[in-house]
Amino acid sequence: MGQESKIEKAVCDYAKKRGCYVRKFKSTSQRGVPDRLFISPSGHVLFVEFKAPGKKPTALQEREMNEINKRGGRAAWTDSVEEGKAIIDLYLK
Repeated sequence: MGQESKIEKAVCDYAKKRGCYVRKFKSTSQRGVPDRLFISPSGHVLFVEFKAPGKKPTALQEREMNEINKRGGRAAWTDSVEEGKAIIDLYLK
């Protein structure tokens, strides 16, 4: 399992323990979509892109996250377990 996969698994496990519904998000017709979809217990939706430590989203991934956020959605990215957990904690507030 690569570093990105380990981060993704740890954050997803954490979110599930906090009551989130978590799914892998894939689009067959659109590249650059975030890796995971999280739905909070209160119904709010968050998309998260996971990267290996020190890596950043591609320009296409950045554009996709910006489009989601511009429309009032929530999208973020992380390259660490700690930051990923902090994103989940912030999102659940």
